[in-house]
Amino acid sequence: MTLSGLNFVGVLIAFIISFASGGIWFGPKTFYPVWMKAKGISSGQLNENQNKPALLFGGTILGVLIQTVTLGIIIASIQYHTSNFGVLDGAGVGFALGVGIGMFASLSHRLFGGDSLKVWIIETANDAINLTVAGAIIAAFN
Repeated sequence: MTLSGLNFVGVLIAFIISFASGGIWFGPKTFYPVWMKAKGISSGQLNENQNKPALLFGGTILGVLIQTVTLGIIIASIQYHTSNFGVLDGAGVGFALGVGIGMFASLSHRLFGGDSLKVWIIETANDAINLTVAGAIIAAFN
């Protein structure tokens, strides 16, 4: 696997869409209130130890960037060896990685940490959806 077959424009667009999607997913009119309630935070606000915007947004940006670049490298590697790899194939790879690895890698951590399945689904379903869409975008640009 190398960066030589990677289309950075496709990865950048996939990154921007994934980051924006996360903002919508955890918005005040979408899943943020449900997530806060499921986490047992009755005030509706993160406390001062949790609410550190530089860490929250910086960590999110870094995480989404690493996810999309990694997905791009995997898709570019598969496309290098497969002549008829299309958009749906890219979406399938993103879905498989998002659900099969992304979601289920964190399941035991959430359960042992005392979180409910509802919290786990809210937190990880967005990642799986984003990786599916990102896979389609990256495959389209490669």
